Amino acid sequence: MNWREALRFSFHALQANKVRTLLTALGLVIGNASVILVVTISLTSRDYVIEQIRGIGSNLIIAYFEAGNRTGVSVDADFVKIADVEATRQALGSRATAVTGVMTIFDQMVIDGRERDVKIIGSDHEYVPMRNLIILAGRPIQVDDVQQRNRVALLTQKLATRLYGSQSNSIMQVIKIRGLQFTVIGTFREKTDSFGLSELSTETMLIPITVMKYLTTEERIDPMYVQTRRAEDVVPLTRQVQQLLEARHRPGAKYYVDNLTAILEAAENISLILTGVLVLVSAIALIISGIGIMNIMLVTVTERTREIGLRMALGASKQMVMLQFLLEAVLISVSGGLIGIAVGVAGPLAAGYFGGIDIPISATSVMVAFGTSLGVGLVFGLLPANRAAQLNPTEALRYE
Repeated sequence: MNWREALRFSFHALQANKVRTLLTALGLVIGNASVILVVTISLTSRDYVIEQIRGIGSNLIIAYFEAGNRTGVSVDADFVKIADVEATRQALGSRATAVTGVMTIFDQMVIDGRERDVKIIGSDHEYVPMRNLIILAGRPIQVDDVQQRNRVALLTQKLATRLYGSQSNSIMQVIKIRGLQFTVIGTFREKTDSFGLSELSTETMLIPITVMKYLTTEERIDPMYVQTRRAEDVVPLTRQVQQLLEARHRPGAKYYVDNLTAILEAAENISLILTGVLVLVSAIALIISGIGIMNIMLVTVTERTREIGLRMALGASKQMVMLQFLLEAVLISVSGGLIGIAVGVAGPLAAGYFGGIDIPISATSVMVAFGTSLGVGLVFGLLPANRAAQLNPTEALRYE
């Protein structure tokens, strides 16, 4: 009997007990499907979180005045100024794709029949692309608007709808801010909603910073944004911006200068730990199914003792008997593994086909799942196969 005959006998033996084979392989089906789905969900959630963080703005450095040991009017000199923005832009040169600052005031406007405080922020033409803002109607603030101090304004999607009924109706409308008339030139929204944790809220107006400085008695940039050209420049330029601000202001003034790198790393680490825990749980399921295979194969060896004795009496070697039962265990585990892989892959494919959701499938997880199935069959099928091979042919033929 060669290995092909052993494979054929193994296949026929499993076919003779279809229900038992199916139930034994079920653990591998669940385990492999779990591994693929866990890895897929983990990768998708990690990419989603990272994309949301990057949606606020990629390669961003954030800076603002944090604290000092002075109070009152004297603190005004410690604030980040428009001159600091220009100095940063010149110091960083081509290493920064954009440097911009934000000034904030509030004004009262009649919304839905009652007066409400509306946030008004001033910035320049680099603010919209840096913060990944989406222009829904009209146009953004341009260089000429900043240089010529044009009294133009952009409204958030929600504010435009509340004031004028729709975004399209708001374009070219005239709105008053601190007694001055501004023309609405566009509406916008955040690409990634910051839920009011940034300078933007759902009801915000954006005007040129060169006009904003005349609407407030206090020139305070809070925050200043720097966007680096390359991701690897974020950390060194963060230190450079810190040193620049401290050098341009009095000793003792403290400036918060940080970036999103730490948040991105934390998100990736959390995802990695979560993936490890879930894969461990799936691995436990695979080990349990392997024990189930070993248990069933031991029972099978006992049930087929006379058959084993007969094969040995007809000339089958111990190695071939061992190969036959080892192949049976491998066939159970591999078939269950392949079905599990099909189930695991079908989920993301169905989500993409019916829901239009692009969910990446990790080729590595598929290969690992298949390799694990093969390994489970070999490892847990070895003991029953060895027991079958060690039977004495004479005693096996007398077994009842």
